[in-house]
Amino acid sequence: MKKPPIFRGRSDPVFDLLITSPHKERLSDYLALLKPLDDQGRYLSFDDLRYRWAPGLDSNLCWALVKKARTAQYSSLLPLGEPMRWGNFILTPVAQKAISAVDRQATTAALEYMTSQIGERAHFSYLLNDLIEDEAISSSQLEGAATTTRVAKDMLKRHRLPRTPDERMVIDNYKMMNFAWEKRYEPLSIELVKALHRVGVSGIDDGQYSPGDLRVNDDVVVQDGQGNTVHVPPPAAGLAGRLQVLSAWINQSHNDPHRTDYLHPLIKGIALHFALGYEHPFRDGNGRVARALFYWFMFKNDFSAFRYIAISVLLRSAPVKYGRSYLKTEADDLDLTYFIDFQCSVVLRAVSSFTEAYRKSLINAECFDRWLSESGFFDRLTEKQRTIYQVAKSGMAKEFTAVNVKANLGCSYNTASTTLNGLVGLELFEKRKLGREWVFFLRPGSAA
Repeated sequence: MKKPPIFRGRSDPVFDLLITSPHKERLSDYLALLKPLDDQGRYLSFDDLRYRWAPGLDSNLCWALVKKARTAQYSSLLPLGEPMRWGNFILTPVAQKAISAVDRQATTAALEYMTSQIGERAHFSYLLNDLIEDEAISSSQLEGAATTTRVAKDMLKRHRLPRTPDERMVIDNYKMMNFAWEKRYEPLSIELVKALHRVGVSGIDDGQYSPGDLRVNDDVVVQDGQGNTVHVPPPAAGLAGRLQVLSAWINQSHNDPHRTDYLHPLIKGIALHFALGYEHPFRDGNGRVARALFYWFMFKNDFSAFRYIAISVLLRSAPVKYGRSYLKTEADDLDLTYFIDFQCSVVLRAVSSFTEAYRKSLINAECFDRWLSESGFFDRLTEKQRTIYQVAKSGMAKEFTAVNVKANLGCSYNTASTTLNGLVGLELFEKRKLGREWVFFLRPGSAA
């Protein structure tokens, strides 16, 4: 990717150039570029913009004007690297939309309201558990885990032991996400970052990952799909000190609206995500830890719905854009706007998917209750049987075991087993033995 020109120093030749030939004849065209966004409201890089400017304009001068407009609106965000430089950003329209969405739909209060609307219908817990699994699976696949979503979900739902290193990656990612939730009240520290890494990669290939150990050499680089080096992390020397500075910045309160340095938690969490990827503190597994820390920070700031919002599902579908958002930031003098803008677009879609899943769940619950009453099954089923039957009919889960029903419904193993066998007795479910356990599933044609 072509790097943009950088203009530094006390003298500013930009406006002097504009009044010299041949530029002065196109003065209005040049001045129209003196703004941070393009005409469609996008925050584009030099690499994206240089082919969009009108023919005959000097691309370096065009970029200088765009950069001047951006610099005037920059907010300093956080110190990065060695030698230390400040990462800057501009709050784009996409970022403002994402902030509005998470404030309205992803807070703990919003989640509690959704749960109250669902009422006592325990099927919602199945939906939430399914969504928790999505992030662990997709984050692993983003890092190269060669396992299908169906197989991974089956493993997590049945509490099956992993059979391959890729399945082990999924299990460890799942544990790391739960660990991030459990540690949400702790301040950020090097110890917490190392603990997350240890939980997330232990047992996969300890020689490759060195679980919980910061890198001590400068032989770690980031490569693209063709093997080209696209990022060389800051030196290992001083890494611990830089992580301490990052921790101090994260632990400092920025969300008091009365302070002049107010920073919304979403933006700060995305900056933390970037900083971990930029520093690359471990030999491997940095991307997983960076995404887990983003979630940890959102949990910490009372955005509990993020436990069920899977950003990696969308990142996995656009890995090139994800990687380029890092590269654009590094190429353009640590302008984090590119990374923040892209992540906010992903968050916006992920929050929308979560709320849509909730709305469908609410509608399905109402339709299912109405159907049960009309079919005469309502009084023949216990509450737990109604829940499992609804989950099966909705497709949220296709296979059930006493172990996963026990976990989802919070009952004993015997109660879960009795509930499932009761559905078989009513000829609504069938069962077959897989290994040592019975697996139950909806009987084809058992109900309309």
